Amino acid sequence: MPQQVAQIVSGIGPKVRVLRKQAGLSLQQLAVQSNVSAAAIHKIEQSGMVPTITTLLKIADALGRPVSYFVDETDAATDPTVFTPASLDRPIFTSHTGIDLAGISGPYGKFQLAGARATVVPGASSGEAMLEHPGEELVYVVRGELEFVVGATAYTLGPGDSLHFRTVQQHSWRNPSTNDAVALWMALRPQ
Repeated sequence: MPQQVAQIVSGIGPKVRVLRKQAGLSLQQLAVQSNVSAAAIHKIEQSGMVPTITTLLKIADALGRPVSYFVDETDAATDPTVFTPASLDRPIFTSHTGIDLAGISGPYGKFQLAGARATVVPGASSGEAMLEHPGEELVYVVRGELEFVVGATAYTLGPGDSLHFRTVQQHSWRNPSTNDAVALWMALRPQ
């Protein structure tokens, strides 16, 4: 294995461990959120196992990071600036079906704030389990309708409506209508 590749691979485990601890998650809690066994996560963190791409996708999603965060070998600039032209389509992976995310911000490794243009198809949702993770989210609906539940309160958002909340509260989302919903979705993840 070339030295550069070995260096990238050996950095995956420590990055997982740091993010898990920053999120205040035990191995078991991350296992539940990612659907990857606690034993496998422990081996990855200790660099005793190289995760498959599927496993890394699951862990990355549970930790709120793109896979590129774990394999990016470039150092962050002291003053990073990222210009995203309208013509650039930067898809963002999500484990949720029925939602298409196009990145509008710089990469997670360099910034705490991430933004995406979200297109949510009718009936799509965050799933049966409520979401809960460190950080904040700000959603601004451009077209269509989205329903959110944050804590014990339900919110229906239409064009021009926004919702800003701390994500340590249990929350979920769905598109209850028969049309696509389009929203600007911002997420702040503590580093």
